[in-house]
Amino acid sequence: MTTELTYLAMTLILALVQIFLPAGARTVEFGSKWNAGPRDETPAAKKPLTGRLERAEANLFETLPLFIGAVLIAHVIGAAGALTVWGTALYFWARVVYVPLYAFGVPYVRSLVWVVSLAGLVMVLASLFLLKV
Repeated sequence: MTTELTYLAMTLILALVQIFLPAGARTVEFGSKWNAGPRDETPAAKKPLTGRLERAEANLFETLPLFIGAVLIAHVIGAAGALTVWGTALYFWARVVYVPLYAFGVPYVRSLVWVVSLAGLVMVLASLFLLKV
């Protein structure tokens, strides 16, 4: 498996972790009876951590489809190279760092880390148009 596909797989594992983090926080906040029930009405999170984890998860899912598509297209068309390796690494590691920064409410640095993840995504996208002929 290529480095880029490895980072993609690790990002999908991160996505699973980010699904379970707010789910666990909601269970702690609302109780296991709510979690096991039909959840017809989900109350708004009152604990800051629960809301932050929910928003961090939503934030990942905004760019994740683009990242998946870019990495797979780069792989299929043979655009792999230093740009895609660095881009996938930046995206993944920035997304890893982003979660605790958001969970602990760290301003500014969190936004900077998000920009780094976006830069990694842009690097992978750019590689699609820089094919050597």
